[in-house]
Parts: sequence; structure tokens; C-alpha cells
Amino acid sequence: MQNSRLLFSGQQYHNFHMVDPSPWPLFSAISALVTTFGGVMYLHGYSLGLFTLLFGLFSATFTLFLWWRDVVREATYEGHHTKVVQESHRIGVILFIVSEIMFFFGFFWAFFHSSLAPAIQIGSIWPPSGITPFNPWSVPLLNTCILVLSGITLTAAHHYLIRGDFHMLKQGYIATLLLAFSFTALQVMEYIESPFSISDSVYGSTFFMATGFHGFHVIIGTTFIGYCFIRALLSHFTKTHHLGFEASAWYWHFVDVVWLFLFVTIYWWGSL
Repeated sequence: MQNSRLLFSGQQYHNFHMVDPSPWPLFSAISALVTTFGGVMYLHGYSLGLFTLLFGLFSATFTLFLWWRDVVREATYEGHHTKVVQESHRIGVILFIVSEIMFFFGFFWAFFHSSLAPAIQIGSIWPPSGITPFNPWSVPLLNTCILVLSGITLTAAHHYLIRGDFHMLKQGYIATLLLAFSFTALQVMEYIESPFSISDSVYGSTFFMATGFHGFHVIIGTTFIGYCFIRALLSHFTKTHHLGFEASAWYWHFVDVVWLFLFVTIYWWGSL
């Protein structure tokens, strides 16, 4: 009888999080579908294409905000993220990053397939005739230094958090965000001044697909870090409970490593 009263009072006898039914997976899937349709319509010149694309992006962003709000409430205020749950989330983040590695592996495969044995259609040379590649020792090198430095500042912020120095934690966050914004601004400038486009042979296609998707991941990582910065300002993180911070840091270091491979292969080796 006592166990029954405890059971119906809301207490649980395990360390796992039994997630309540949520509408956000369905809403996010619908938003992604609307965004895809809007993008295709916009590229084909349909009158409502841009509106559909923007509506889908807004819906996806709003849904993610509400979903993250619920996760933060479950972790910070309701205490559902026990050590066992945190460990499962860490494994999930690692598997997600592994899937992202496979995603970029396809771009590197396409680049090396085209560059190591250039087809006769592009003159059997690499870079193809008429393509002027970027100087790797100008903006690309500067962006490499910025991104590596941002990884250092984020790691320093993590160490400050573990030590309980929340003032320096916020300073590390601010430095990381400023560096991330600088990287994106320089890449946009590089794209604007590019002497070739995505339609200029397989070189342009592989270059812009690889670096463009990396830039998109930088924007996602910046958003992730910015969201964690807001949580840090709200005192959501403690020295022993900061899984969101760890996930954002792991993702950002993944972005750093991918850029190093992009710089060495596509910018430096690809321009020789």
C-alpha cells in the first residue's frame, strides 16, 4: 500500500527519464518538409516560393526554441537528467558527430575523386583550366587561426566552469562568439570576392559544397554556443552538471577539425 502511494505520488524507482509525449518532433518534421518545398519552389521561380521557404525556416526555428525550452526545463528544474541519463545523452552526441563526419567524408571523397584523376572533360588537370584558386595564405589562413583560437577560448571557458569561476566563463563565451562571428563574416567576404562560382566545373561544385556546408555548421555551432551562453547567464550550469556546454564544445571542436582538413586539402593542396 505504501509503495502504491509512492508510485502515484510521482516518485520513480529508477534513474532513467521517461519522456512525456511531445508535439515537437512532429512539428519539426513538418517544418523541415515545408522548408524543403519552399526552397525547391523558390529555386524554380514560383511566386510563393520565397514566402514558403521563409515560413518553413521560421517554423523550424520556433519549434527548436520550444523544444530546447522543454529540454532545459527537464534538465535544470525538474531534475530528470540524472548521471545515467547524461551518459546516454553523451553517447547520442558522439553518434551524431560521427554521422556528421560521414557527411563531410562524402565531400572529401568527391574532391579527391575529381582531383587525383582529373577527367578529360576538364582538361585532365587540376585545378581545371580557367579556375583561379584562392591563395591559402591569406583569408583561409586567417580563418584557420580564428577558428583554432575559438576552440582554445571555449576550452578555457570549460575549465573555468569546472573551477567555478563563472565570471571568466562568461568572458570565454564572449571571446568564442566574437571569433565565430568573425569567421563567418570573413567567409562571406571570401565568397563575394570569389573568382569562380559553384557552377564553374567540378572544382567550383566541390569547393562550395564542402566549404559552404562547413560554414552552415559554423552557424549552427555559433547558435548552439550562444544558447548555452544565455543559459550560463541564467546560472543553469554548475561545476558538475553542464551537459549542454559539453555538447556544444564537442560540436565546435568537430567543426574546428573539419576546417583544418578543408584548409590542408582543398585550399592548400588543391591550389598547388
